[in-house]
Amino acid sequence: MTERRNTLELRADGKRLIGYAAVFNTPSLDLGGFVETIAPGAFARSLSETPDVIALWDHDSRSVLGRTKSGTLRLSEDTRGLRFEIDAPNTTIGNDVLEMVGRGDVTGASFAFNVKEHRWQERDGDLPMRELIDVDLTDVTITPNPAYPDTEVARRSLDGLHKPVFRLYTARALELMEVGL
Repeated sequence: MTERRNTLELRADGKRLIGYAAVFNTPSLDLGGFVETIAPGAFARSLSETPDVIALWDHDSRSVLGRTKSGTLRLSEDTRGLRFEIDAPNTTIGNDVLEMVGRGDVTGASFAFNVKEHRWQERDGDLPMRELIDVDLTDVTITPNPAYPDTEVARRSLDGLHKPVFRLYTARALELMEVGL
């Protein structure tokens, strides 16, 4: 079964969380007197320098979900934004986050960074806009309150779908074998 949001297919099997921590060219919420967008390529340099990025629950460094250095967090930049895959740990926080995402209580993600290059734009009647052009990524986070509403995270266990189908097929195959087909 495939889950679709904004025409994006997201899958996660077992204890994997997959989604986007940042989406290009979409505005953030009000960040305290300004809004922000992210330019395509803003993470490219940082990712190519193989940083040690941590996946967290709600930006809390005591709630680690994965890490690039250990291979439990994988990051990539595609045409949509900053994509992540997290192999969630078998810990209280890992299991809690998997449950909250699986139930649909938590659907957002975010990221922390240091700005290397940005551009400001004043807009008549609107809040000023900051465009992130190049950033040093420090963490990605699963959160119920993302600054960018278009971010997303999903969990999908395919085990429950395949096992009953396999059992039905096996039972039918045995039945057919008994009658000589």
